[in-house]
Amino acid sequence: MYPAIFSRTYPVRNPAEVLEAIRADGFTGAQMNLSSFGMDSLPETLDEGALAAGRAAAERLGVSLAALSGTYNMAHPDRDARVALRPRFRNVLEAARTIGAPIVTLCTGSRNSGNMWAEHPENSSPGAWADLRDELDWALSEAASRGLVLAVEPEPGNVIRDARVARRLLDEVGAPNLKIILDAANLIGTAGLARQTEIVAEAVDLLGPDVVLAHAKDIDASGKVVAPGQGAIDLPGFVAALAEAGFDGALIAHGFDAADTGLAGRAMVALCAGRP
Repeated sequence: MYPAIFSRTYPVRNPAEVLEAIRADGFTGAQMNLSSFGMDSLPETLDEGALAAGRAAAERLGVSLAALSGTYNMAHPDRDARVALRPRFRNVLEAARTIGAPIVTLCTGSRNSGNMWAEHPENSSPGAWADLRDELDWALSEAASRGLVLAVEPEPGNVIRDARVARRLLDEVGAPNLKIILDAANLIGTAGLARQTEIVAEAVDLLGPDVVLAHAKDIDASGKVVAPGQGAIDLPGFVAALAEAGFDGALIAHGFDAADTGLAGRAMVALCAGRP
């Protein structure tokens, strides 16, 4: 397991500068966003020069480009809205291949048309499931043709809201290039802090072999995201459960203020070394 961070944590739109900051803070990996290359996250066109510069900087600095974000609302209630974003998502897939990122991360979305992370009463409906499946089947085919893996993250406000629903999706789709991002804070939330060991154990038992990325998001008792090690999530326990299941990939910090990247880097290096 190695310490990584969301590139968007750094408010910079130059890939070499972002990657230099990532390495200086002690991280050896990153989950990238095309905003860090000076583009939109889902771009209409690709800046091939920026992509090449980012890949070269990562190789020079020894930073693994573990994944690239391709999030859009895959369960949006308007099919035309979903389909309209497909050309932009194809650009993300092409960019991932160009920079050598093997995984593209997804948002399984919400029926909330204004916020793909927000809960909606229809997220558990058969219609939302069918629309997500349609969009995901298309995306998996596009990714497979480029040799890429797609990874979804159980999010409480999304159609894939927890580990059990994620297991259902994996079993139903049966695609070898569909995998999981596991985030302890998303699974636990403030309501589950007293049961977090049990919640993490169940998730790792259900999803462990299919986890390709892990998020080390930390929250305090009010639910505010803070730097790793500064909140109420038992991150050492989460890391130990993942390691026992055989996970040895990127452990990614995210969601906290840019001012805390140095603090986060030290905490993540310690976590990956097995030190609390």
